[in-house]
Amino acid sequence: MSSSYARRIPSPTHRAIVLCYHAVSDDWPSPLAVGVRQLEHQIQALRRRRYRFLTFGELVAQVSSGGPARKIAAITFDDGYESTWTRAQRVLERLGARATVFVPTHFIDSGKPLRWPGIEEWSGTPHEHELRPLTLEQLRALSTAGWEVGSHTVSHPRLPTLADDRLADELARSKAWIEEQLDRPCETLAYPYGAYDERVIAAAEAAGYRAAGVLTGRLPAPRPLAWPRIGVFRVDRGVRFLLKSHPWSVWARSTGAWALLRPEKSS
Repeated sequence: MSSSYARRIPSPTHRAIVLCYHAVSDDWPSPLAVGVRQLEHQIQALRRRRYRFLTFGELVAQVSSGGPARKIAAITFDDGYESTWTRAQRVLERLGARATVFVPTHFIDSGKPLRWPGIEEWSGTPHEHELRPLTLEQLRALSTAGWEVGSHTVSHPRLPTLADDRLADELARSKAWIEEQLDRPCETLAYPYGAYDERVIAAAEAAGYRAAGVLTGRLPAPRPLAWPRIGVFRVDRGVRFLLKSHPWSVWARSTGAWALLRPEKSS
């Protein structure tokens, strides 16, 4: 691709970090769920390190245009769990930070729990309520509070496995729905499961996205439509989080010089 959105970014992007969270819960033992105090301590740790918080789209645009990459961070939440509003937003509001939430639009206001391979094991268990998705009212409230709302497709499929027409539909229809419901542009995307390839990147560009987040064990060279994110999970407490989010650790994972952690499973 010749597009500027496909190019690699020469800036020292390991100094600009993007964190990827999912659910927030003290009781749900899923690896995807961080505790409320855990989230609060992690954001406070970044503030003590003098990080400035941007939305995902703002961070990618700033670094891609050659702006300063040092000491900026974006906090992102995938999947659109209701706990993004009921727990995460309250923590971030207290700490003066905004974030980005990526939602699979089929589930918003559906009255049905989130369900796809990787989380469906919790259906029918005492923790099923943790699978409740955001309502449209909550999504609008997040947007009003300064959060960025991006697409996580319509139904949360593995995009590289889809035929071209279904791939285009998942990307375009989710984008259009967010723009219609929130009355503002939707220009950012997170690939479900972190799964992408060059065909998916081309489709995302064709759909009109300007930035897209990925989630892999080894961090790829940053590109606007394949921007590396650091997955934060229940196991990432204390020193483990500090090491995982340190710029030199991020640099090491981007070069393969140091296998800091085993590749993470994303949702």
